Amino acid sequence: MRLLVPTLAALLASTSAFAQDAADASVDVVVKPAAITADGIPPVPAELAEATRPYFEYRTAGFSGWNAQDRSMIIGTRFGDTNQIHRVAAPGGARTQLTFEEEPIGGASYSPDGSLLLIEKDIGGNEFDQLYRYDNGRLVLLTDGTSRNGLGAWMEDGSMVAFSSTKRNGRDTDLYLMDPRDPATTRLLAEREGGGWFVADFTPDGRQALVGNYISVQQMDLYLIDLATGAERRVTDPASPASFSGIQFDPAGRLWVTTDAGSDFKQLGTLNLATGAFTPVVEEAWDIAGFDISEDGSFIAYGVNAAGLSQLKVLDVASGTSRAVDLPPGVLGNFEIAPWGEIGLTFSSNQAASDAYSVNPQTLALTRWTQSETGGLDPARNALPELVEIASFDGERMSGLLYRPDPARFPGPRPLVMSIHGGPEGQSTAGFLGRNNYMINELGVALFLPNVRGSTGFGKRFVSLDNGPFQRENSVQDIGAFLDALEADPGIDADRMMVSGGSYGGYMCYASAIRYGDRFDAASCVVAISNFVTFLENTESYRRDLRRVEYGDERDPAQRAQLMAISPLTRIEELDIPLMVATGANDPRVPASEADQVITAVRANGREAWHFLAANEGHGFARKENADYYTWANLMFIQRHLLGAD
Repeated sequence: MRLLVPTLAALLASTSAFAQDAADASVDVVVKPAAITADGIPPVPAELAEATRPYFEYRTAGFSGWNAQDRSMIIGTRFGDTNQIHRVAAPGGARTQLTFEEEPIGGASYSPDGSLLLIEKDIGGNEFDQLYRYDNGRLVLLTDGTSRNGLGAWMEDGSMVAFSSTKRNGRDTDLYLMDPRDPATTRLLAEREGGGWFVADFTPDGRQALVGNYISVQQMDLYLIDLATGAERRVTDPASPASFSGIQFDPAGRLWVTTDAGSDFKQLGTLNLATGAFTPVVEEAWDIAGFDISEDGSFIAYGVNAAGLSQLKVLDVASGTSRAVDLPPGVLGNFEIAPWGEIGLTFSSNQAASDAYSVNPQTLALTRWTQSETGGLDPARNALPELVEIASFDGERMSGLLYRPDPARFPGPRPLVMSIHGGPEGQSTAGFLGRNNYMINELGVALFLPNVRGSTGFGKRFVSLDNGPFQRENSVQDIGAFLDALEADPGIDADRMMVSGGSYGGYMCYASAIRYGDRFDAASCVVAISNFVTFLENTESYRRDLRRVEYGDERDPAQRAQLMAISPLTRIEELDIPLMVATGANDPRVPASEADQVITAVRANGREAWHFLAANEGHGFARKENADYYTWANLMFIQRHLLGAD
């Protein structure tokens, strides 16, 4: 297909014309997906869709696991509108589609012997996952069809799998065991309170389950539960809360974890089951983000998160020495060691869409299994990030990633979109930008991804700096410090800046648009918290306590008052720049009502507000047709309010 890139002026003019006369049947526009409500948003010009099309036709592949029976990989990728599970028999082999569901597949896991494949899938993005057995091309339902469920660990012999479920009361996450060949075997392992419970692993003798309770980004408690008697014993010290990840037994029965116990960053080592004491084995300058142990216990593959760039290393357990895999600048995703020793992984950068790879543990040679398409475009021309480091208003050091357009094609100061990550315990990393590359490469708009205080990847002290309602707005002040640095950059046009963000980043988007409305031209906020009190009261019950730990407890009068004071909706009359709001009708995390109340208030104040609603989505846009249409709408918003359509 010939790439049509009309002049920017032509696109802006056509967009403006469509806004003036949406009813003109002669206008060539994109057919809006049936599930989308585009309230106050002009029709999408077909010319814009044609210009952007190659940037929207990229594909990604994510490594999901190994099949021990035939040494093939399973990956998640999309051939149609939604992500499905595929099999790849060998490096460079065809992606053979296994699942053909209308809904995206959330996850997949093979039994240790490769004889069974289990699938997780929700409906419409509601995150109430059900578990299925893949059986001759069909999915056989294993859970009740209504509760929220999550796969846990397999027993080593593959006879049972653990899972979590809210089926008892819709709120608390209990733990169960099941032989997935016969769901009638399902039995309760432990009745729990709260939403953060999961089974991490089983002891090598199969007699005990190691259970985790995620309380916050700074605390996880670990327990051992006897499968025969139900007797349980806490492993971690209640007087010394710490964060854990990985959590895996080696063949000798030693428990390996990554934890920030005794350190600002997560280190890799062993946890004494009797005392809960942690012994570090590998200490890096950054967080060790995850690991896997080889079947014979001789080596461990682990990832390091170095300010948003990933490193992969292989530890020889006997000698205690580590070797680094030669990876280009980018981000490491899910990885797993096969029974025969090969390390499977996902890797991406903005110059290589997410793909599945393997690493030979002896030679450390990297082999690419999939070659994801990028719409016919050369990904090597995409911008790589530049690290921007600043001191914030209180001297706190922090950083962000800046993607600049090609200066040869776009000389002079460039307009900029600042996009703030969610979480808040998230992190902006150097992965593939997908559709955003059109904005950078063809419109000449720079993109900046800040990591404000509260972001993960910079140590437990840093991640705690925004906790609770009385520290929350310090992260908003960080945006002001980043603005100071960006406005002083000769390559950035200080008079043309826009803020965006999703989820908690959506709160930051609203709050920054209000506080810095004289420095931003517009705001585009996605699945965003607008009022912390109504958010906490209306988010799904299974996750409410988890969010109270981070944001504050709306039941406490003093905290409730502060939560109201810092909520964007409280100060919405101060918003005087154009706003675009996008949400999913089935969002269990940030209900669509958070968007509704902002749209109503902004329009009541006589301000411009575009409202994008997807009836079949949850916390984000998983269906390609919806993601495409949202991006076109957002580009029109950028063209009008950042690039000067009117």
